[in-house]
Amino acid sequence: MIGRLSGRIVDEASDGDLIVDVNGVGYEVTAPLGTRGRLAADGTETVTFYIHTHVREDALQLFGFASLEEREAFRTIISIANVGPKLGIAILGAANVHDLAQMVARGETAKLTTIPGVGKKTAERLVLELKGKLAVLGPAPARPDRTPAVAPAQGTKAEMLSSALTRLGYRPIEADRAVAALTQGRSIDDVPIGELVREALAVLSR
Repeated sequence: MIGRLSGRIVDEASDGDLIVDVNGVGYEVTAPLGTRGRLAADGTETVTFYIHTHVREDALQLFGFASLEEREAFRTIISIANVGPKLGIAILGAANVHDLAQMVARGETAKLTTIPGVGKKTAERLVLELKGKLAVLGPAPARPDRTPAVAPAQGTKAEMLSSALTRLGYRPIEADRAVAALTQGRSIDDVPIGELVREALAVLSR
């Protein structure tokens, strides 16, 4: 079983799938959206993933995470009946472990249903079965201070988009680049935030 991979990311799909080159061998790793921005590099473009190896009769899949905490949360999530790895990845791509633990502790099923693939019954099951299993370890993850490269002239909608992207794990400079691209020559005030996030993810995947 593979538990950890260290290498260079040589390709990234818009859905978060990555190709990690480890000494000339390319491993296909499925990771939550924003994982690349949370990975710590050592100054040589080498990054380390904590891997969950998922074995089925017809496939062997590698799921990668930026921290041991994320991997353990993923394993806890997929231990729930009818919650598979694909949905587990979607959940951790939409909410970090701290925020997910808070939603579960507070029984916020409505927030959970905003995650793609999570319906009302699944949200209720997540709250019921994850309560007490996802420890809230200290304060929410720190977000680096930043001075935007492009001032959010579009007002609160641009700020909301930037915040959503950083919460997904993208670096502030990446969020600023996406906001700048989407606000160039257009107003985004009337565009739903969900649609803006999808457009921003497409920009960041280029």
